[in-house]
Amino acid sequence: SISNLHDELAKSGLNLKRETLVRYIQILLDAKILYECKRFDLKSKKSIGGEQKYYLADLAFYFMNNVDNRINYGPVLENIVYQYSRAKGYAVSVGRIGNLECDFIVRDIYNQYAYIQVAMTIMNSIKTEDREYKSLENIKDGYPKYLLTRNDLIQQRNGIKHVNIPEFMKNEMMFN
Repeated sequence: SISNLHDELAKSGLNLKRETLVRYIQILLDAKILYECKRFDLKSKKSIGGEQKYYLADLAFYFMNNVDNRINYGPVLENIVYQYSRAKGYAVSVGRIGNLECDFIVRDIYNQYAYIQVAMTIMNSIKTEDREYKSLENIKDGYPKYLLTRNDLIQQRNGIKHVNIPEFMKNEMMFN
């Protein structure tokens, strides 16, 4: 989000005005280097203005600046799932459920929704597992819910489909 980017730039010693950062981001959006993912409130069923998320068109931009070889897999996997969803023809939003966030709400051309959480792993602790499932468990409609992870043992919980990201994409699966 713009707030996160602004804070990170300030930490690194680059003090930009928020308005300048917004203009730079618009240039990157126009150049198709970034994609904007709007937030969607599940209660009101409306887009929320303001704090959109941004995803890279090509992860090479991320790896180009990753000089210490430490990869933050969470955002990278989110970026991959975002691009995959867009490539499969879904409209993609970030979901807001009260104070919880659902990584993605995808909508197909028939206005059928699915909800997606993305994590590298949920195997490290029950706290991590509960955090990833919690926002999906708070959605009360009947649309499909997915937890996508990289390499976990697949489990099911409260009707939420837990799937392996590489297998899902290799098999060209859809969110339905």
